[in-house]
Amino acid sequence: MIVPQTSPLSPSSVDPAEPANAIVLDAVSKRYGTFAALDGLTLGVPHGIIQGFLGPNGAGKTTAIRILMGFLRASSGSSSIFGLDTWSAGVQARERVGYLVTADALYPDMDGIDQLDFAAKISGRNPVLRTRVLDALELSSATLAQRLGSYSKGMRQKLAIVAAMQHDPDLLVLDEPSDGLDPLIQQHFETLLRERRDAGRTVFMSSHDLAEVERTCERIAVIRRGQLVANGTVQELSRHYRRTAVIRFRSAIPDGLAQIGEIEYADARTGTVRLLIADDINPLIQALSYADVAHLGIEEPQLQNVFFGFYDGTQVETSDIGSAAR
Repeated sequence: MIVPQTSPLSPSSVDPAEPANAIVLDAVSKRYGTFAALDGLTLGVPHGIIQGFLGPNGAGKTTAIRILMGFLRASSGSSSIFGLDTWSAGVQARERVGYLVTADALYPDMDGIDQLDFAAKISGRNPVLRTRVLDALELSSATLAQRLGSYSKGMRQKLAIVAAMQHDPDLLVLDEPSDGLDPLIQQHFETLLRERRDAGRTVFMSSHDLAEVERTCERIAVIRRGQLVANGTVQELSRHYRRTAVIRFRSAIPDGLAQIGEIEYADARTGTVRLLIADDINPLIQALSYADVAHLGIEEPQLQNVFFGFYDGTQVETSDIGSAAR
């Protein structure tokens, strides 16, 4: 399991005038008639981290982001960016935000450089990172001179990322940012995100790419049916999912293993057992101290299995993992 090496900002490196969290969603609900797209969603995102925001299709991720950006009004509850209400003070709140628009929202009759200049003008800030991001995403001057109508999906996605990042915003809000990027460009993009985090910026990103989330995010929030079901680090979330122990005995498989975990597979001929166990491995170690063990391997939880557990409702609730408002 890959964990980011750089810690988020220490409290002393955050402006004391800033609120405790860069983003706050406080009991946000959004209803369309009897259908609840969001149902009391509460989440706080600290400064200077990359926060993942995950959930299956229809979970409410895009609705939450649109409310956060002030594009939708919540039916109840509130949301804020750097302490500013995103509906009543939305324009002011968005001044410090870089938002990744969908690639099909770009103007097809503009060329690439005109699109970037237009985005910079809207942001009201100089595009100080434009060259760095263009180089990382391998967008050349020749490409920027072309009309966007001639761009491939991946090229449009790259340009949308540059438009969101070029003015070095304090907060990046990214909905499926790596969609359409090839693996090498995706690696470069992840490097850009880590650079912005290390510079004290905050990143809030939704993604279906669990490997990307594991590589880049310090914290991960998972929503299902419009509600927060988990929020914590990858390690914290994984602790609530069973590990797999693979044991091979030199002699007969001993009795009593079912009291330690769930036997997934057992082969008396080879003396091999696959056992699903809790995070604490000490009961297994103690039980095996009396057995003739030829091999013991303990597999860490697969990230996709951890999240699928939350998606299908078989996992523990948020209160068991940590504060939803952290």
